[in-house]
Amino acid sequence: MASASRCLNRLALRSLPSLMAARQSISNPSPFTIPASFAISPLTSSSTIVASCTNSIVSPAVSASACTTKRMLSASSTADEKHEGNNVEHAMTMLAKADAVCFDVDSTVIDEEGIDVLADTLGKGPEVAAWTVKAMDGNIKFEDALAARLEIIKPSQSDIASCLEKHPLRLSPGVDTLISALHARGTHVYLVSGGFRLMIEPVAEILGVNKDRIYANTILFSESGEYVGFDANEPTSADRGKPKALEMIKAKFGYKTMIMVGDGATDAQAKPPADAFIGFGGVITRQAVKEKACWFVKDFNAMIDIVEGK
Repeated sequence: MASASRCLNRLALRSLPSLMAARQSISNPSPFTIPASFAISPLTSSSTIVASCTNSIVSPAVSASACTTKRMLSASSTADEKHEGNNVEHAMTMLAKADAVCFDVDSTVIDEEGIDVLADTLGKGPEVAAWTVKAMDGNIKFEDALAARLEIIKPSQSDIASCLEKHPLRLSPGVDTLISALHARGTHVYLVSGGFRLMIEPVAEILGVNKDRIYANTILFSESGEYVGFDANEPTSADRGKPKALEMIKAKFGYKTMIMVGDGATDAQAKPPADAFIGFGGVITRQAVKEKACWFVKDFNAMIDIVEGK
């Protein structure tokens, strides 16, 4: 019961206006246990949720996270911003037991668009940024936007190396904590991006993600290091490439529950095969993505709590 109160207190500090009502509910727990498949309704009290968590027989591997999910849904019932999405309970439940989580990189794992950063260093920022917005909002096929942007900047190997030296890509706040928590729980983490492998590998190294768990685009260079094109065989080089990449991952490793996290239209396309899509708006909010997300978040705090079972 003490852990439930701590969870409610923590959520209250994140703008829960009904802390006192939530505490009152906990102090009078219901003697009844709700089945694990219960549906949240306006009449469901937080005390009933806590009773479910303390009395139900659940798998030790997911019990703490599952109970956290139920408490969060109940305790924050009046905080609408915590519940943005088409099926928040489903997304939380899937995250609690996921054996694989796939992250977009640009404007999700990092707080900027890598290709825009590269374009800025080469003096082509505004032109490329306009194409990026079209691609992420889903207004143009991704492969067309990728080809157009690369033709504008035509980056050499030395251009990319110089860009990363002058402007190391910045992690979004909390993403390192979230990925560390996933690793500690034994969940496999993948970076699935329409960005460039050469720019993503240093980010993956910081986060402890193996290079063989990066699915991204490969820029092709001449022997002298000049840009000559990109590998069109990479699944993420074309529209609907992310669902294709996730299908490949799922088929190869047999994951039972897979989550996709990202900010763009191409990320939303990944459900299915992802069991849930969590939209991320911590860098930029895209309305089309928000409307398609099972759960839409603007920071990683609630996700961290679920993974850590707090």
